[in-house]
Amino acid sequence: MHVLASVGWMSQAFALAALGVVAASTEDAATRLAAVSMAHTLDGYLLAPMANAAAFTGFVLSAATAWGYVRHWWVLTKFALTLVQLYAGIFILSKALNEALAAAQAGRELPSPMLQVVGAGLMGCGLAFQAWLSVAKPGGKTRWARAGKPATAPTWVFVGGALVPLTDLGIAIALGDPMPMLSLLFLAAVLVNRGHRRVRASPRRPGSACPGCGRSRARRSGRRRRGPRARGSR
Repeated sequence: MHVLASVGWMSQAFALAALGVVAASTEDAATRLAAVSMAHTLDGYLLAPMANAAAFTGFVLSAATAWGYVRHWWVLTKFALTLVQLYAGIFILSKALNEALAAAQAGRELPSPMLQVVGAGLMGCGLAFQAWLSVAKPGGKTRWARAGKPATAPTWVFVGGALVPLTDLGIAIALGDPMPMLSLLFLAAVLVNRGHRRVRASPRRPGSACPGCGRSRARRSGRRRRGPRARGSR
């Protein structure tokens, strides 16, 4: 699911860049309107749901496996790039597409499509770079990596990680607007489960559960060791 959604996100980003080139290079108003309308539809019905699903499944995999979020440089880099790309797609590219579609429908001059072309192209290249990171895994572990290997999450986490994005996609198609609410709620549950697993897996030092227990055991063992010698001396 993560691979399919990520490839879909990357392909739709390059498609947006191609449609931006068409809108910028044609003089025909009908062709320009068609290119802008197609880019707007592609962004709302394909790219946004694919981006949500790719980001959600990636976050779940990091939380549900030993890879974590900050244990390895390649995972941390993917995490940061994903957040940047989501922000750029939601607040910059989608806004530019809405403004371009409104101008094209009103017969006004279109704003420069270079933002769409460059932004979508960089988004696609960034996703291709993330695919390389997943294969090469460069950089090793970070300084924030804790000792030991975190336990893998139970099976229900992975089943839910595959089914929840599909449910959100159906809701987005029905409502006409991507709303990954179930994904956010499920991710919160996975993070809570990860915290519980970390607490259970953390090693306890002797006497850590009861600060005075270790000293009490030491005193009792000392009495037992001194007892036979005292009787022997008498």
